[in-house]
Amino acid sequence: MRNFDFAPLHRASIGFDQIADLMDRVMTNEAPQPSYPPYNIEKTADDAYRISIAVAGFSDADLGVEVKENALIVTANKADSGEEKTYLHRGIATRAFERRFHLADHVRVTGASHADGMLHIDLQREVPEALKPRRIEIASTKAVEADVVDAKAVN
Repeated sequence: MRNFDFAPLHRASIGFDQIADLMDRVMTNEAPQPSYPPYNIEKTADDAYRISIAVAGFSDADLGVEVKENALIVTANKADSGEEKTYLHRGIATRAFERRFHLADHVRVTGASHADGMLHIDLQREVPEALKPRRIEIASTKAVEADVVDAKAVN
């Protein structure tokens, strides 16, 4: 595994500590990431996303979706039916899982739906008005001088 030095990033930037910390966490994470259950992340619009998780064999009651401290946590626990089954082949995994997704600032979960063995979670990035770019009008010096002249003429 390659090691990267993020010291130049810290020297040349201000306020990007979260990005550097996230990259450090990803680069130093030696534990293999679980592959169950499989999922897709798609961009549905400029500021909209959808996470689709394959949850075959789970009902709505077995699934849980929670947002906590900028993390989306999806859990599943299969309730025991109480009956003993004898499988000749068991290829459908219905084991319990917990999948975490780190959410960026201003990203919120707008809804979740479960259909055809897929759990769809919709997300929306909502940038506050204070953080959106705004155009600043530049006053010309002639307009300022005209106001000063008018003020002198009045007095």
